[in-house]
Amino acid sequence: VSRKDKFREPVWNLAQCPAGGRIRFRTDAVEVGLRADFANMPVMHHMPQTGESGFDVFVDGRFMGNRWPDEKNHTEAVWKIGPDKRMRDVTIHMPLYNAPVITHVGIEEGAKVEAPSPFAVEKPVVFYGSSITQGGCASNPGGTYQDFLSRWLGIDYVNLGFSGQGMGEPELADAINDIDASLIVCDHWANTHETLKDNLPMFVGRLRAGRPNIPIIVVSPYCYPDDILGKTVRHDQRRWVNAFVKKAQAEGDRNIYKMDGYKLISRDSTLGTIDGCHPNTYGFYLMAKGFAPLIKRVLGL
Repeated sequence: VSRKDKFREPVWNLAQCPAGGRIRFRTDAVEVGLRADFANMPVMHHMPQTGESGFDVFVDGRFMGNRWPDEKNHTEAVWKIGPDKRMRDVTIHMPLYNAPVITHVGIEEGAKVEAPSPFAVEKPVVFYGSSITQGGCASNPGGTYQDFLSRWLGIDYVNLGFSGQGMGEPELADAINDIDASLIVCDHWANTHETLKDNLPMFVGRLRAGRPNIPIIVVSPYCYPDDILGKTVRHDQRRWVNAFVKKAQAEGDRNIYKMDGYKLISRDSTLGTIDGCHPNTYGFYLMAKGFAPLIKRVLGL
């Protein structure tokens, strides 16, 4: 059932980008192929096409290759994934900022295909937020912080990052509540600015109304280079997140947690951003390293 009429047009349009989408299977093939086409080719000055419109293939959790569209907006790839015929887990990551039409995914004739190995946690983690959550500006679609966490912890996830549009709207909270998730991560500070103080109680309250006991992690801003120069709105946002989570915990919510943004990208690691704001793949790696201990604790891993 389409939800198009429930969301603002920019949110719906961004929802067509398959950020976080993956094709997963086990096979004894030694090669995997893919064909896809794109209606258009956006060009961003601060994000490589390999992440924006590319496909990644990972085999048993290891990166094996990437392919991006040609001048005709067509992608055709054959990846060598192993030297011999034995069963391996294959994950093909979808583009982060462009919507493909995938026409073929193939293996050599006679190869076996099975369901992928199960995740360590049955239900996915939902990540809601901004362009950062969507994956801007990773060099590869498998290089977002969610994908590092997925490989390290064995967790599935749903990426609900909306570039410039992660504003903590009630209809998004309702949509998240419809997902049978193990954990919700609210990572939308970058698009709410001064409204975060009032938005957090509303948005988390809406989530709680539908999911009274699900764990929720609220993320505070990480360090931008200009944070070092003096006070910015992000200093206020960090204070608001701290106060909100402490108040919720004091009022009896035992399943709400804070992720300190300075444990993701700190004053000493701002080179982890491509433009002073959006993480590069190194920045996403740092973010995943910061998230991992808390998510492991919350999920009992």
